[in-house]
Amino acid sequence: MVIDCHVHLNQYEHTNKATLEERLQILLDTMSKYGVDYSLILSSFRVNSDRPSTSKIIELVKKYDNLGVIAGFSIDNHSYNDLQDCRRWFKNGFIKGMKLYCGYEHYFPYDKRYQQVYDLCIEFKAPVMIHTGDIFLKQGKLRFSHPINIDEVAVDNPELKIVMCHLGNPWILDCQEVLYKNKNVYADISGLFYGDYGTKSEEYVSKRITELLNYIGEPRCLLYGTDWPISDMGFYQEFFKRVELKPLDRDLIMYKNAKVLFGV
Repeated sequence: MVIDCHVHLNQYEHTNKATLEERLQILLDTMSKYGVDYSLILSSFRVNSDRPSTSKIIELVKKYDNLGVIAGFSIDNHSYNDLQDCRRWFKNGFIKGMKLYCGYEHYFPYDKRYQQVYDLCIEFKAPVMIHTGDIFLKQGKLRFSHPINIDEVAVDNPELKIVMCHLGNPWILDCQEVLYKNKNVYADISGLFYGDYGTKSEEYVSKRITELLNYIGEPRCLLYGTDWPISDMGFYQEFFKRVELKPLDRDLIMYKNAKVLFGV
């Protein structure tokens, strides 16, 4: 089984122009092609013609039992009413968690204005996903997306389940220590490859993942994700097959950890 915990239905510069419905069908076809059994779709930190709202994604995918939704939330672009929508969606089982875009938004994850999101996720025993590491947009600011910032949120909210997106890349060592120290923190391996990456990049990432698991001593904290369509599902699967893992550890990362964490 394969659970991709990190995909989008956004329209990006490098992807072919398509309607939202067409992008959904492309996602479903791609999942079928590469044997992905379930995907979690993350909505954005802002809403425009290229970035559909959480409500629109929910309406579009609710008839599919192989798709779940993670609601993006922004200090700049969302309101108290949006948070109440998330409460209703949690109650109705329409969303599996929430996502913060620190770095894209110029706020640290421990900003007190995010606490309302953490409290809501704690209430519904759902994870919050937080962007860490490199930023896709040049307007982003890296100091807000450094993975070491997650430690403060984890310590102050021990009941909160936190997913650091993208392994904090390029600060994977810092991500590693945050994972080791905080048992309520997880990380996905999405978005580590973009464009035409070669063997050196694959070897580097594979080595970092192996070192991280050896340091932590268990694979309970890692989640498989791609960041599709920014990253290619087929490339990701071929890459991850080459990472040296025990079969049981591979199953935990590929689907078992996400199945429990997100209640799939």
